[in-house]
Amino acid sequence: MEKKKQMLWKLFVSTFYLSAFTFGGGYVIVTLLKKKFVDEYHWIEEEEMLDLVAIAQSSPGAIAVNGAIVVGYKLAGLVGTATAILGTVIPPFLIISLISVCYNAFRDNFIVSQMLQGMQSGVGAVIASVTYEMGAGIVHGKQKASILIMVCAFAASCIFQVNVIFVVIACGLLGVARTLLSRKENAG
Repeated sequence: MEKKKQMLWKLFVSTFYLSAFTFGGGYVIVTLLKKKFVDEYHWIEEEEMLDLVAIAQSSPGAIAVNGAIVVGYKLAGLVGTATAILGTVIPPFLIISLISVCYNAFRDNFIVSQMLQGMQSGVGAVIASVTYEMGAGIVHGKQKASILIMVCAFAASCIFQVNVIFVVIACGLLGVARTLLSRKENAG
């Protein structure tokens, strides 16, 4: 029981810290969740984290919260989910509340606007890093079907301007079909 309390406390502190000091949205926090829970704590395997990220991305809502939900649930069920949600939601709630009180002072401040523009560069670098790490995991796994799906999804979205919703639905259906086929092969 004590070990579970310690794990829940670490989960809360980790999600709180990541949410409080992460700028750039959900994709940035997903990278940091991976570094914290896969690389540092070793609570989740890298392959499993990729699956959790895919679930978080395909679910409606903010990806940071969705990521915290799936990681929290994986680690400690519903209590872990509630813990991770609180840790993820409290910092932006407090920050946005503070900013709303001081909005008029910040709105036209040159220094604040320049800081935010500077942060955009860092966010772009972190998102590029996430993309590289996730793609490299698939390529190094030498899963030809996964590589083909990744390339086709990229081409459909970036080259042929197919709506991302259709790409996600198609990839989800392909994933279901692959799972069913592999289960059928393993059973037979």
